Amino acid sequence: MFVCDQLRADHLGCYGNPIVRTPHIDGIGARGTRFDNFFVASPICMPNRATLMTGRMPSLHGVRHNGIPLRLDATVFTELLGAAGYRTALIGKCHLQNMLDKPAMVQADGGGGLQIAELSDARHDRIDGPEYEQESRRRWKDPAHDLGLPYYGFEHVELCDGHADETFGHYSRWLAARDPDAHKLCGPDNAIPDDRFVAPQAWRTRLPEELYSTSYVAERSEAFLADRAKGSRESPFFLQCSFPDPHHPFTPPGRFWEMYDPREIPAPETSGDPPENAPPHLRWLHAERAAGQTNLNTPRVIAVREREAREAIALTYGMISMIDGAVGRILRALQDSGEAGNTVVIFMSDHGDLMGDHGLLFKHPLHYRGLIRVPFLWAEPGDRPGRPCPALAGTLDVARSILNRAGIAAYNGLQGASLLPLVFEDAGASGHDSILIEEDGQRIFGGFEKPVRCRSLVTERWRMTVYDGVEWGEIYDLQNDPKEVNNLWPDPDFRRDKAELMERLARKMIACADKSPLPTGLA
Repeated sequence: MFVCDQLRADHLGCYGNPIVRTPHIDGIGARGTRFDNFFVASPICMPNRATLMTGRMPSLHGVRHNGIPLRLDATVFTELLGAAGYRTALIGKCHLQNMLDKPAMVQADGGGGLQIAELSDARHDRIDGPEYEQESRRRWKDPAHDLGLPYYGFEHVELCDGHADETFGHYSRWLAARDPDAHKLCGPDNAIPDDRFVAPQAWRTRLPEELYSTSYVAERSEAFLADRAKGSRESPFFLQCSFPDPHHPFTPPGRFWEMYDPREIPAPETSGDPPENAPPHLRWLHAERAAGQTNLNTPRVIAVREREAREAIALTYGMISMIDGAVGRILRALQDSGEAGNTVVIFMSDHGDLMGDHGLLFKHPLHYRGLIRVPFLWAEPGDRPGRPCPALAGTLDVARSILNRAGIAAYNGLQGASLLPLVFEDAGASGHDSILIEEDGQRIFGGFEKPVRCRSLVTERWRMTVYDGVEWGEIYDLQNDPKEVNNLWPDPDFRRDKAELMERLARKMIACADKSPLPTGLA
């Protein structure tokens, strides 16, 4: 299973992009099922990655936003694979625990009175001990530090966390072994000057291609497959190759920096100023930028100018093409190992990026299609012809689908649906009638008075987003307004549609409520 970070579906050739070159990824789609309407459970890294591993919505597994580690007692599908005899391995980015060493932006509100620290949360077990700091950059500065295995069901892990040319983990030790001075090549202060680019968070790294994180994931995945070819093949394997790219900061190395000319990249159709009926937080972001008050180094969504968007897209395409080359290397290693004939290959992303749509860059609570729709390719072994699948599906379905394919029963509380009937074109197979997307934030911005909490419902025709604490929302008719420009929420002609969507959202949230733990008896 290949996992990219912040890759939107329409940034691949097999999803119709006419510019970016991704022949190896396109090859997976050419012999597999290409899901054209595959959506995240949350458009943020940690919540959606935790959903990928648990098969449960963020409101259930507890990783509501970045900064909350996934509890170590959470059941993950890789544990079941391991228990069934699979060898499980992760090479690359994990991000089920905090990578940074920054304090939380949201503090406890005890409501006054006597504070009892050990009883300050709804659960007794804490998630701030050393066992929940295993991915922290600070920890990896200690040469003796390593992960406690198995780590979320992976018995073999070679970690590469972080982004750009400043990734760390086992990768840092691999890098230092190849060039002890490599750290002097990384970061914006050591970058090659290139005044052709003004996009925020973009620098031309001095780190060569062969030492970049994408090459690390390729090399170590190749080594895993080569070792397996030399050893016993009695047990099956599950290998997750997880790339830190394409994610800001934008630092494609070597030839990938200028592989695509920003001047030849068309600006997104919606890259201009927002219309009058645009949601208030979109207008707020543009007003913040116009007033010169935007922090361009923040990880949250920002408003950008057309030139900046085109440059960000060009550099992102460079990172994607580098990943495509790595995918090709790993698939060749799979072929050389003799395992290609009995191995399922999956390609996906944790979430997308606004990439200039509506004049925005990065992510957070504006659930436009470029952010919430991601690629998902499922290729069975053999030379089957590929085909598109229009059914609604999402990250929530992945764990159940993998367990189903491995012949392993689901555990109580596992959500989502198996995608195998769609993959094998079973008669009567259909996707979901709607997809629920959850987002809870730590930051206060966008004109909100508290951290943003919102829920979106996506159907074949509509996308509706409801926000906590405000009376306004968003409704878009995706059939007649695929670019999501005309917000119908305040339009009186669509009151009936709004009421029907609100009812569907309520029913979807009931359907996604927890069924774990099982009852132990009758009252």
